[in-house]
Amino acid sequence: MKKTITYFALFTFALVLFTSCKNAKKENTKETATVEKIVPENLKWSERMMLSEIERFPEASKLDFVDKPRWSYTNGLVLSASLRVFEKTKNQKFYDYAYAYANDLVESDGNIKTYKITDQNLDMIKSGDVLLYLYPKTKEERFLKAMETLNSQMETQPKTSDGGYWHKKRYPYQMWLDGLYMAEPFHINYANEYIKDEAQKQKIYDDVVLQFDLIQKHSYDKNTGLLYHGWDESKDQRWANKETGNSQHFWSRGMGWYGMAMVDVLDFLPKNHPGREKIINYLNLYAEALVKVQDKSGLWWQVLDQGNREGNYLEATGTAMFTYAFAKGVRKGYLDKKYLAVAEKAFSGLINNLVSVEENGVVNLNKCCSVAGLGGDPYRDGSYEYYINEPIRSNDPKGTGPFIMASLELNK
Repeated sequence: MKKTITYFALFTFALVLFTSCKNAKKENTKETATVEKIVPENLKWSERMMLSEIERFPEASKLDFVDKPRWSYTNGLVLSASLRVFEKTKNQKFYDYAYAYANDLVESDGNIKTYKITDQNLDMIKSGDVLLYLYPKTKEERFLKAMETLNSQMETQPKTSDGGYWHKKRYPYQMWLDGLYMAEPFHINYANEYIKDEAQKQKIYDDVVLQFDLIQKHSYDKNTGLLYHGWDESKDQRWANKETGNSQHFWSRGMGWYGMAMVDVLDFLPKNHPGREKIINYLNLYAEALVKVQDKSGLWWQVLDQGNREGNYLEATGTAMFTYAFAKGVRKGYLDKKYLAVAEKAFSGLINNLVSVEENGVVNLNKCCSVAGLGGDPYRDGSYEYYINEPIRSNDPKGTGPFIMASLELNK
């Protein structure tokens, strides 16, 4: 009887052990399946981030966490980056992603869905860069008509008394640093490709350079070399200094937009145009000032000159933009080679502090300021408290797009 019980116990133990091993094997197989790499880790950071964006936003028209397709500057920013990655890799996926956006938003007659020319909003010009790339390849007339519409906005954009474009019709008499990146690369590139009248073309060149001249005149701070986020000619806005018209602070991403505007506009401004040397000079002043406020981590602060003041934080979107501007500025010969080390340090700062990679290979860019502006409703007063308390999120396209372009410039 005792022997029978012993045999039974041994048999039961063996059965439990076998079943456990079998289940463990199943679980291990299951676990391995869940960490299959959506984004391969042996690619360059530019490809990895772009593939991650496509994974996050399968529809390019819904980039920036929106529910419905819309024509917006954030799409233009990321999709311009996507097309640059396509140029580098020849991976059709990156071209198709950008084409799908234009295909969804531009109707057969050239009408741009969700876009209103009457808003006179400079932000809406940015996605025109995608059309400038696609039209010569596709020859789809609707893309040309859409570009003509965007250019006609530039021709009718309201201006300050000295010729600076208002940022939007609803922001009268105001120039923001953002606006130069949103509109000027498109405007000058379009002029080169599609304006046949030489006098008209020269007028656009002069007008583009004037925008940089005016920003330097009105927003440049001689003490720090940094530029204020916005300038209100009327001085009516609550955020505006009653003597200068400037906003109160040096915002990281505002300065980032401006740097990218300079290095991108120089791609299209003729070498013999007198404005070229002026913009290169502005870029050098800009670089000199930014190095002084770069954190030892390589990153830059949300409010640039306030260091580790309570509430301030090291911010991703501005840092990515500065990295791109420095790297491209050196590559094109606008900046001294010493600034390449600044770009390298900044990129390492991003990777080491603000980039995380999920088990499936998807890349995240963290600590992005979600949005910041001036005026509007609810009113944004441009105070230090305002800038540090705007929402922070991961993978904001205003960070991922410049990160991709910076990665390409540095070939990381």
